Amino acid sequence: MNLEAFILGCGGMMPLPNRHLTSVLLRREGELFLFDAGEGTQVSLRRLNLRWKKISALFISHTHADHVTGIPGLLMLSSQVDREDPLYIIGPPRIEEYIETNRRVLDMYINYEIVVREITEAGIVYEGPDFHIRSFLLRHTKPCFGYTLEEHPRPGAFHPEKAASLQVPRGPLWAKLQSGETVRALDGAEVRPEEVLGPRRMGRKFSFVTDTLAFHEIAYEVAGSDLLVCEGMFEKELLESAKEKKHMTAEQAACIAKDGWVKKLALIHYSPRYTEHDLQNLLKEASGVFPHTVLTRDRMVFPLEYED
Repeated sequence: MNLEAFILGCGGMMPLPNRHLTSVLLRREGELFLFDAGEGTQVSLRRLNLRWKKISALFISHTHADHVTGIPGLLMLSSQVDREDPLYIIGPPRIEEYIETNRRVLDMYINYEIVVREITEAGIVYEGPDFHIRSFLLRHTKPCFGYTLEEHPRPGAFHPEKAASLQVPRGPLWAKLQSGETVRALDGAEVRPEEVLGPRRMGRKFSFVTDTLAFHEIAYEVAGSDLLVCEGMFEKELLESAKEKKHMTAEQAACIAKDGWVKKLALIHYSPRYTEHDLQNLLKEASGVFPHTVLTRDRMVFPLEYED
């Protein structure tokens, strides 16, 4: 099952010619989840040829303009592609007011259901049959949330030789065993999945963190992530400014990645003060703490692979 993260925008505060505002799209076997929707989100969706019709849910960190100004256009666009399924929008208090005000003032034509859910605390906010998306509180100048998508553990590897030795014929019964069902062998004996499967295997985990002070609990929330997309807005020499504005430095993001034993850190939400050349300073500072760090750029793609 494919799982990919697309960076639609990597900038913070204001859009730049080659840096749209923060937005990340996660595609899981054809189902799309959007995390924040800054200005320019539609442009990257178009250039990556992503089917926004398939976006199931938007997860909004907070209601500062550089994280939500792309939403109205997406809502109107979705009315032009014969959308049938509801669109879920999940975020902090006042996100519903923002959506409804834009619909009213812009006189939007919406021909599908929009379901807005405001959250005030950590917890599971969206579930599928084999995964869930969880929110957790961050520390910014207004209510702000991070999110993780975590897949449930998968059945262990199937051992066909064991099934054959237990007289389970190849075919549908093998598939049932792999899905966790007990079956009957040719001799009438029950065969349980654990008799033919190896140990359960871990699923994958994606985490999205932006606009927050650095604090240790974040590492706990993102622990074990295959990919952590995390703000690295400032160099460490601007630490006091970061604290004042309730943001974090690239080095602090790297510390979180290290403490959380994540596999890869992708920095995002850069201050517009940094040119493309200057961003190398952020990468250098972060990589000194956590070597598996990359700088995101608009329209980069990160595949998340199974380990086994």
